[in-house]
Amino acid sequence: MPKAALTSRMISDFCRLRLAKVLEESERSAVCKYLTDLLELLAFPPYRGRWIDWAMVGVAAGIEKERLQSARHQLQPVFDAVSRAVAMQDVAPSLRTPSEDILTAKLPKTRSRSRSGASAAADKPAPRKRGPKPKAIVEFPEPLWTEWAEPETLSEALNLHMRRHGDTVRHLYLALNSNGNANDQRTLMKWCTGQLFPRTVQSLAVLAKVERRYRLPEGYFKLKIPNRGRATYGHGLEGISAHERRRLAWHLPDDFLSRSKAEQDEILTWVRRVIITGSTDYRRYQAEAMKQKYAVRFTAFLGRKRKPVTANDNPDVDLDDLNAELQSAVVDAPAALDREMNELLRFKTATLTAFGFQRNGVWNEETASQKVEHLSLMFGSLASDPRSTVKGCGVQLDSLCFAMLVFPAVWDWYLQWRERRRGFYTKWEVDMLSVVLGMTRADTGWIRQTPELADRLRPISGLISDHDVEVAKKDWDAACETFHRHARHRIKEIQRVARVHRDPFKPILPVLESDSPVGEYRKITEEIVRLMPDERRYPRAAAEAVRSFLLLRLGMHLGLRQRNLRELLVCPRGRMPTSERHLEDRKRGELRWSDREQGWEVLIPAVAFKNSTSSFFGSKPFRLVLPDLAGLYNMIDAYLDRHRARLIGDATDPGTFFVKSVKRTSADASYNQNTFYEAWRLTIQRYGIYNPYTGRGVIRGLLPHGPHNVRDVLATHILKQTGSYEQASYAIQDTPDMVAKHYGRFLPQDKAAIAAKILNRVWEAA
Repeated sequence: MPKAALTSRMISDFCRLRLAKVLEESERSAVCKYLTDLLELLAFPPYRGRWIDWAMVGVAAGIEKERLQSARHQLQPVFDAVSRAVAMQDVAPSLRTPSEDILTAKLPKTRSRSRSGASAAADKPAPRKRGPKPKAIVEFPEPLWTEWAEPETLSEALNLHMRRHGDTVRHLYLALNSNGNANDQRTLMKWCTGQLFPRTVQSLAVLAKVERRYRLPEGYFKLKIPNRGRATYGHGLEGISAHERRRLAWHLPDDFLSRSKAEQDEILTWVRRVIITGSTDYRRYQAEAMKQKYAVRFTAFLGRKRKPVTANDNPDVDLDDLNAELQSAVVDAPAALDREMNELLRFKTATLTAFGFQRNGVWNEETASQKVEHLSLMFGSLASDPRSTVKGCGVQLDSLCFAMLVFPAVWDWYLQWRERRRGFYTKWEVDMLSVVLGMTRADTGWIRQTPELADRLRPISGLISDHDVEVAKKDWDAACETFHRHARHRIKEIQRVARVHRDPFKPILPVLESDSPVGEYRKITEEIVRLMPDERRYPRAAAEAVRSFLLLRLGMHLGLRQRNLRELLVCPRGRMPTSERHLEDRKRGELRWSDREQGWEVLIPAVAFKNSTSSFFGSKPFRLVLPDLAGLYNMIDAYLDRHRARLIGDATDPGTFFVKSVKRTSADASYNQNTFYEAWRLTIQRYGIYNPYTGRGVIRGLLPHGPHNVRDVLATHILKQTGSYEQASYAIQDTPDMVAKHYGRFLPQDKAAIAAKILNRVWEAA
């Protein structure tokens, strides 16, 4: 092959002499190496029109785009020279096909030729192809040397091992193509120059063939792809929606297509059951219940970004695919019923009780929203058609009113209806009875203090007779008292037989059963860091990974409920922190830099907590300085410096620490209850659950879950270490009784281990 006019020595001299005044020494070396690699690989520099694409050059060479643009007038000539040299190599004889050689052979000067001359020419041997003989293709070429410094990037690794085995891009392409493994030489060139990285299943298969050719460990090149956490595509999933394909792609192995149909079905079934939905009995019941839509929609809280009210009574539920469908299935409440609901909310949420009324306890916004959803489900079941799959009561919408809630027959139907659907009673029925029990309590109950509600009572076949209506209108206090006694009796009966359907510990049981639950859960954050993409090439993906890391780390350090963590405000360094009084007015906390402590501090007023009246707070705010451990401060600084702004984009900054990835389909950067839960759940799906088919994930047996479970992890960890419910309560801002009742998974073997540790000291001393 004839040598190009341009040599690597000439490139080196040019960079040393002509670029000394415009670029630093490290930048000149990077440019020189990049140009030399292009020349060796016969690859053209990236152009945008007639000018060099400095952004792509900057990514491949590891130099800031602005620095290259400032020296573009000095750089353009040498890039053009490399392009001309590559173009000259492309027409070299050794790279031509036989047909091109025939076409470029010397043509005769005259058209007519004698028959004898023609036959003589035919008898002459064909002219020998000019240039050196092509290099023979060997399946496993011998390396020229066996020791090397391990490169960090994929392009560097490819170039190194090609040189070790005497390959060029062209020869590697021919070697792979001879076995039908590659069909695009320019793709290989872009891999070698860092302009492109393998993303499809087919590309990763070609990369595996290169590993085999050079006898490298399996997955050697794949480990050097800058965004290893990114999903590959091209799995060929037919008959599956595009949305589900995107979700499944993260969890399918690269060799999915090469496996048998039985193995493919097994993998898809496992991913759907374990990672996408979770395999608990409650989630299976939940999936079936969500297919039966029933609810009455009230105007209260319609402006809030909560999930639509549906047949599902679990706040931690994935509704992405069903939101639009369920929203259209909700029945609007009649005007009179909606007016009664608004009066109830004013009574329970107003700062001061209205004149003439008394009350016991106040609902905050979250509690009020939850009660609205629960009552909407109850009225929805009463209004549903008995012939439908819901098998409701068939009450006319105009007959629905709050006064009907004081009749025991209505509640007995509702309780038995729920028991038939689920198969047993749960704490849900107790809670619902308790809500209306408070409304009918003497002196402070809203229903009891509002006898005019009885004016809308109508007879309902099988539930309320004409006589019942007449008696209730005559003596409203007596009707309320009758229900009050009935409800207290029913609560005791249900509490005796109620079963736990949704075990909150089940998704994280492998974590809780380990010796160090927090240490086990911490592995997920380490997996996020391990798979962190290259920020220079994938800025949005890197920002999302940092956000996932901080979600879990702050959750483990603070032990906050979902709402407090989701609504946590942020004050960057150098700014005046928000006053405590202003935070109390907004009922939110803030992450700010403390000059006194020289650390990131979280301050949350007591009124922002669900249990603000708990003895844990004593009317004092929650204040905690985050520890600078395991790279936490570096991540926080990087997130606030650049990652958070990349996630927000052009949207309005909500002022919260955690923000969504703003896209065309979601222009709001603030999280709500459902989207925040999904962000946590997605992090667990991608980084936490061990996938035996891909090797991703770090915890075997883990299931998808939301942010509330981290409180269980913290409380259980301290219980295992200390055996103290009181110390466990400190980690989650609650009381020892609540820890013992809800959060601490104190297994019998843990209790025995703590006791044995004390008793064993006697034998150790002996």
